[in-house]
Amino acid sequence: MPQYKAPLRDMQFVLHELLNASDHYAKLPAYAETVSRELVDQYLETAADFCENELAPLNQVGDREGCTWNDGVVTTPTGFKEAYQKYIELGFPSLAAEEQYGGQGLPVSLGNVISEMVGTSNWAWGMYPGLSHGAVRTLEHHGSDEQKNTYLPKLVSGEWTGTMCLTESHAGSDLGIIRTKAEPQADGSYAISGEKIFISAGEHDMAENIIHIVLARLPGAPKGTKGISLFIVPKFNVNADGSVGDRNGVRCASIEHKMGIHGNATCVLNFDQAKGYLIGPENRGLNCMFMFMNTARIGTAVQGLSASEGSFQGSVTYARDRLAMRSLSGPKAPEKEADPIIVHPAVRNMLLTQKSFAEAGRALVYFLSLHADIVEQGATEEERKYSDNILSFLTPIAKAFLTETGSESAKHGVQVFGGHGFIAEHGMEQIVRDTRIACLYEGTTEIQALDLLGRKVLQTQGAMLKDFTKIIHKFCEANKDNADLKEQLETLAALNKEWGDITMQIGMKAMQNPDEVGAAAVDYLYFSGYVTLAYFWARMAILAQEKLAEGSTETAFYNAKITTARFYFSKILPRVKSHVAVIASGVAPLMTLAADDFII
Repeated sequence: MPQYKAPLRDMQFVLHELLNASDHYAKLPAYAETVSRELVDQYLETAADFCENELAPLNQVGDREGCTWNDGVVTTPTGFKEAYQKYIELGFPSLAAEEQYGGQGLPVSLGNVISEMVGTSNWAWGMYPGLSHGAVRTLEHHGSDEQKNTYLPKLVSGEWTGTMCLTESHAGSDLGIIRTKAEPQADGSYAISGEKIFISAGEHDMAENIIHIVLARLPGAPKGTKGISLFIVPKFNVNADGSVGDRNGVRCASIEHKMGIHGNATCVLNFDQAKGYLIGPENRGLNCMFMFMNTARIGTAVQGLSASEGSFQGSVTYARDRLAMRSLSGPKAPEKEADPIIVHPAVRNMLLTQKSFAEAGRALVYFLSLHADIVEQGATEEERKYSDNILSFLTPIAKAFLTETGSESAKHGVQVFGGHGFIAEHGMEQIVRDTRIACLYEGTTEIQALDLLGRKVLQTQGAMLKDFTKIIHKFCEANKDNADLKEQLETLAALNKEWGDITMQIGMKAMQNPDEVGAAAVDYLYFSGYVTLAYFWARMAILAQEKLAEGSTETAFYNAKITTARFYFSKILPRVKSHVAVIASGVAPLMTLAADDFII
């Protein structure tokens, strides 16, 4: 198994140099006096030590052992529970929560950076505390004072964990058809009955209580998504003094046997007249849940980034050591029986693909995270609204594109290892299996694509798209005289304009046939993803130039940025041409064949 090493230098480059996080925190009243670069770096170093030495060694253990189910009781793999207790001791669960409930009141962005390290070192483990963050956010924004006082202190401390219970066997992406019922009771509570599936961390032995956030329907509720309400359903009821009481009517019926993330319990939960409590207004549950879902989607984007980073680390270490054949241009290690495989162009293509996706993905995720800070703590309504629009537009791109490129990176990781990549002990095939789920849960790539094109772009008449393309346009204009990167910047500017043109073309076609949106959506998302990462690579390359011009001694680090940017523009970005061609072909090739004629 490749040894995980937290990429602290690159994290600091993105956070401090590219995005000027210190200035960002200084402009937010909640953090101006409390958050400094020194504080951020201290947390990152502590998290790096924990992830490298505690979580990474458990990654293969969790994959090998998996979780075990026995009569509703789930036991997590060896070492998971102990690692979680240390995680609590280090204060990570309370990082971004409100201080009045025991939180540290630190930025969401800092938590997301730490999540990258947790995810790369042991994604399955990270899902246990990871889902709690969303539950905390949902309660902070939509819970009553009584609910907050009852549940938040223990969730924030990490003594309890949280889940999100949306999916049913017949209702995945289409939540409008859920059947779980909520019946009002005389004491003001609700009796929740139904079955939820695919509930990550739905049952486990790591915390004394689990707080389920559940979607259900009230009697007489309108059909579809307008008739869904949101409820708190604890595993154990909570006594008036805050202690854990009797067992509630929710049980784990089984756990799934899965392709990957074996260390995380993916549960079928049965609710049998379980006592629940309404969060927010009746029939507005999906609106309340969006806070949880958007948090989870940024978290899933982090998984894509983690996959690229983890597979890259394993690949580059192996490629430097593995000897096979001689370079086509002559021996590069004549003293050895063969050259290390990193000399071969085909191997370098895979390594640079992984590196370019990981480092630009990191820039995108951290960029989003800073905007999430502004949504939470921005000084003015105007600032908060602008950042919310940027987040809304870029979240489906980040979730879908980074998980798909993470999956591609993971497959490259196996390929670099050759036959050894297929063998479990090397750890590369596990990344492929673990990562594949990220393209599916929290909305598949296809669902994210429809959300991006249909809801975020076309429904806003392109307003959200223009907010971001304007950023790219201003950047290209400001740097158009940069001689060294002239070609890359001209390419980026042209694609940025084409982004708007393609959008208009799809919109015109969709007025005649709405299916045109569905036909174009996935390719549109890929186009959007490649251009978005190109923007961040251009920014990073120009910043690296500036640092070298200032006389930085880190010449290898900054030159690598410039070189990788050129690789991305030369070898990866041209992929957009195929997506443009597919979009232009329209819906007809997809819908002409009759359903009965697929198999004759």
